Amino acid sequence: MNKISESRQKKTVLITGAASGIGYQLTQIFARHSYNLVLVDKNEQKLTEILDEFPQKFGIFVKIFAQDLSIPTSPEEIFTELQQASIKIDVLINNAGFGTYGEFNETDLATELKMLQVNIVSLTHLTKLFLKDMVKQNYGKILNVASSAAFQPGPLRAVYFATEAYVLSFSEAIANELEGTGVSVTVLCPGPTASEFQQTSAMEDSKIPNINRMMEMQTVARIGYRGLMKNKTVIVPGMRNKILTESVRFTPRNLVTKVVRTIHELKKNR
Repeated sequence: MNKISESRQKKTVLITGAASGIGYQLTQIFARHSYNLVLVDKNEQKLTEILDEFPQKFGIFVKIFAQDLSIPTSPEEIFTELQQASIKIDVLINNAGFGTYGEFNETDLATELKMLQVNIVSLTHLTKLFLKDMVKQNYGKILNVASSAAFQPGPLRAVYFATEAYVLSFSEAIANELEGTGVSVTVLCPGPTASEFQQTSAMEDSKIPNINRMMEMQTVARIGYRGLMKNKTVIVPGMRNKILTESVRFTPRNLVTKVVRTIHELKKNR
């Protein structure tokens, strides 16, 4: 059997936000486990570097989509092209996402609408498109990457926290619906993680990076991968993060909101 035929026998994973951060770490993990890769990201240069390196290094097939998921037509375009190429997706990783920082009455609406499109709408759209075939074949895995932000309101990051709450609720609900189908849904909810996300979310000046020792993105990705393979529904990496997310359930909501606001405020003296 030649290398092309061998690669076609492997399972295929689609990963959004694959060019950096947790998404890139997941890309490496799946490649090491001999999955074919379908990668989506705005960073065409980084995707091209992966395309040039990974097939030979890991003996896998790699297809890239340099697309912006804030554009509403992107999910359908990706799905249609894969259907036409007869590429079946066995694992879907909805990792793409970003945040904003600031008081809601002062933040940029256009940016927040793009964030809603990426974090919620495109994630839902891609899940809807690929889930139907997974159910038909009685096999599939979906990993939605959210955040520990999903467990409480987030003053100064109001829209971002709300998007993560949606991802958590949506994932848990459809995980329940899909019991017995052979398809599992997992939601990964990391706490503060040392990655490019802090810069892209304008959070580098906040207290968040210093309030808690941040986990390495490689560690978060490994925990997410293992949990996905075990069909876990909710994964909160790190014991401290687990304790914090659980404690929210037993704390008055107004107090939780005030504490989150305090954590998010900018340092006055740097």
